[in-house]
Amino acid sequence: MIDLFLADTDHLISVLLLATAFDLLIGEPPTSLHPVVWIGNLIAFFKRSAPATHRKLYGVLFALIVILFAASIAGAVLFIADLPFLPGFVVLLIEAYFLKSTFAIRRLIEAGMEVNAELVKGDLPSARQKLSMYVSRNTSQLSEGQVSSSVIETCSENFVDGILSPLFYYAILGPYGLIGAYIFKAVSTLDSMVGYMDEKHRDLGYFSAKTDDVLNWIPARICVVYITLGSVLAGMISKGKRLDHGGAIRCATSDCRSCSSPNSGYPMAAVAGVLGVRLEKPNTYVIGKDFSLPVAEDIKQASVVIAAASVLAVFSFAVLIYIISVIINYV
Repeated sequence: MIDLFLADTDHLISVLLLATAFDLLIGEPPTSLHPVVWIGNLIAFFKRSAPATHRKLYGVLFALIVILFAASIAGAVLFIADLPFLPGFVVLLIEAYFLKSTFAIRRLIEAGMEVNAELVKGDLPSARQKLSMYVSRNTSQLSEGQVSSSVIETCSENFVDGILSPLFYYAILGPYGLIGAYIFKAVSTLDSMVGYMDEKHRDLGYFSAKTDDVLNWIPARICVVYITLGSVLAGMISKGKRLDHGGAIRCATSDCRSCSSPNSGYPMAAVAGVLGVRLEKPNTYVIGKDFSLPVAEDIKQASVVIAAASVLAVFSFAVLIYIISVIINYV
């Protein structure tokens, strides 16, 4: 049984690093070739077909089907990669492409900077319009501070959902890491599409939302460490305002439960503490209440911190893969 876990450590690390290079240098695959888009299309089909009754049971069943579909994509990739006639570099490229599709460092940073660019130009209506592409709240009446807050909130939260968690499951599951990353991505996509608490989605997305909470529980908490270290690295390379490296832990400790979600408060509070800004969703939560609302420059600073934290996460997970292989070999 142990032999099943003794994968080629160098290969797993190479896939991770190449996937990160793909992400940073090339960005997102075309929509038609994006595995997460395929998962989203399947969710949309089941959502359109949802019955009027027994919606909670239906939500469980269709979520399990979507998760199985996502796992099957990764399983098929690993099966193809194991074919003896494929050259090693082809196998590496295939696996890296599919792993890259589960996380998006470059796109997350670009999203924040798009809104930042409009605010710097003084075009608040355009900033609101661009923001509306990334958040579910009504952006039409938000002030500049509220727009900046919303951007930082979504980038911080998506650092966990869109980067840290899929890579975490890839790292800890060894040769089955790609399957783990795809299972997580299926759950995360389900949560983003049906995991709301309104009347339409409450029963349909209950299972998806709770499963997402469970899978993000550890990454949401360790993200505070990465954001702290990311702020140290960002402070070395950025000439923006001074960052409070200890603020991530202080604010996360005091404000992590400000949100109804058991997880999203951690990354948002950590970034708020580092930047020394208040993040708020009107009539819902306030994080960093002793600070002022952020400005456009804070979006840029948050992006640099999250980018630095992401790079540190990639390299730490590469080390983790190596450590796990050493422990398994020793056992």
